[in-house]
Parts: sequence; structure tokens; C-alpha cells
Amino acid sequence: MARKSLIQREKKRQKLEQKYHLIRRSSKKEISQVPSLSDKWEIYGKLQSPPRNSAPTRLHRRCFSTGRPRANYRDFGLSGHILREMVHACLVPGATRSSW
Repeated sequence: MARKSLIQREKKRQKLEQKYHLIRRSSKKEISQVPSLSDKWEIYGKLQSPPRNSAPTRLHRRCFSTGRPRANYRDFGLSGHILREMVHACLVPGATRSSW
């Protein structure tokens, strides 16, 4: 189980990303439409003004049940070892078991 503080920090980043998503998208659209370089630099300055944690690249996918940040399957939202345990317990429909 991941520490609760790390999970809360990730939730805070998700909220910030949603809050500043439209601002980032509109300023990126402006950059592509403006022909002069000096105006582009001003828009880049605006793009750097939101907090760093609002950038979508700072988000991690975490396991839904344990909060583990690594080895996640996007289709299920689970980490690898939890997914394997659920497949062996026949909790995931359509998945085949393998053992080695």
C-alpha cells in the first residue's frame, strides 16, 4: 500500500491539472496562431505562470486498490501483481490464467 500522503499529493495534482487545463490549451492554441516571435515569447511567459504541478506530465497512474505507481495496466487500472491475483481468483472476466 502506498503512503496516504503520496496518494493525496497525486489527487491534488489531478485537481490542479483540471483547473488549469483550459488555460494551457488556449495559450498553446494562441502560440500556433501568432506569427511574430516576440508575441510568442509573451505567450510562453503566460504558459509558465501556472503552478508546476498543474502540468499533465507530472501525473502518475496509480493502482486503484493499492496506490502503487509502477507497473499499471491502463485497461484495468490495477498494478501487475494485483491483476494477477484477481485473474487467479477468477474476478476478471475473459482473462486467462498463466503460472510459471
